[in-house]
Amino acid sequence: MKMRQRREGARKFSHLDESGAARMVDVGAKPAQRRTAVAMGELRCRPSTLRALKARALPKGDVLAVARIAGIQAAKRTADLVPLCHTLPLDRVSVDFAVKRDRIEIRSEAICRAKTGVEMEALAAVSVAALTLYDMMKAVDKTMSIESIRLLEKIKE
Repeated sequence: MKMRQRREGARKFSHLDESGAARMVDVGAKPAQRRTAVAMGELRCRPSTLRALKARALPKGDVLAVARIAGIQAAKRTADLVPLCHTLPLDRVSVDFAVKRDRIEIRSEAICRAKTGVEMEALAAVSVAALTLYDMMKAVDKTMSIESIRLLEKIKE
């Protein structure tokens, strides 16, 4: 099939074909490279909830351990969650937490050697870890909010 030339100044979107239909980007010709992405987000909640978390007094147990595993699983299943993502051979995914006075900061790093970036995997890990924390603590805190999920860094070596 012959590709249409785009007009000067017209923007070409990589996930749309010539007719505007969604498509998965062909990365077959790209070289595999080591890729790293770091994402972060926050779960805001009451200080009393965080004190209970630190004291291991929440009714559902070690919520941070469960949220860490959920985040790692989400990174591994990102292509199942986000329709046009490529399935990536992840080398490592980490999910870490910093408990502050009024929030839990969630940070994820995803690393792979692939032909496309690993940003969505890092973002999925943060998102699902936050959702898991919310689910496990909602009985004790109805004021929680998930905020500021964002990509901090992406590296291609």
